[in-house]
Amino acid sequence: MHVQEWLDTVPAAAVYAVVALVIGLESLGIPLPGEIVLVSAALMSSQHTGINPVVLGVCATAGAVIGDSIGYAIGRKGGRPLLAWLGRKFPRHFGEGHVATAERSFEKWGMWAVFFGRFVALLRIFAGPLAGVLHMPYWKFLIANVLGGICWAGGTTAVIYYVGVVAEDWLKRFSYLGLAGAVLIGLASMLVIKRRAKKAQEQRRQEPEPVPAGD
Repeated sequence: MHVQEWLDTVPAAAVYAVVALVIGLESLGIPLPGEIVLVSAALMSSQHTGINPVVLGVCATAGAVIGDSIGYAIGRKGGRPLLAWLGRKFPRHFGEGHVATAERSFEKWGMWAVFFGRFVALLRIFAGPLAGVLHMPYWKFLIANVLGGICWAGGTTAVIYYVGVVAEDWLKRFSYLGLAGAVLIGLASMLVIKRRAKKAQEQRRQEPEPVPAGD
C-alpha cells in the first residue's frame, strides 16, 4: 500500500503523530522515509482532508529537532564504537565510505553541515549522531538543528501544500474547459448537420420534376 493511501485511512491527529515520529526516528539515525511521509501528508493537507498544513509543519519540525537532539546525545555518549556498530547493522547507510563522506562534510562545514544536512537524505540520518561523535558544541548544533528543521520541514510542507492547491485548481479549470469545449463542439456539430440538411432540402426543391412518359 502506498504511503498516502495508508495515511488516508488514519485520523488527522494520527497523521500528525506519524509524521513527527517517522521524521524523529530518521533524524535520530534510523533509516526511515521521513521525507516521503512528510510530502504525502502535505499533499493530503491540500486536498481538504482535515489536515492543517501549519500544524503539520510544526509537528514535522518538532520531530526533526527532537530526533536530531536525541541522536546527538546518543552519538556523544556512544562515540565511534556506535558508528562501527551501526555500520555492521546498516551497511547500506552507515558503511565506512558513507561515514567518511559525512565526517569530511562536518569537518569542513561545521554548523552548515547540520543545517544543509537536513535537506540531504544521507546527512539527514547522520547529522545528529555524527555531530555528537565529533563533539560539536551543543549550542552550535542546536541553532543549526532548529533552523534546518524549520526550513526543511516547514518549507517542504508549504511548497507541497501550495503545489497541491494549484494543481487541484488547474485540474478543475481544465475540467471546466473540457466541458465547455465539448458543449461548443456539440453545438457546432448540430449547426453543421442542420445547415447540410437545409442545403440538401433546397437542392431537392430546385431539381426539375420528372416529366411523365407519354402513352
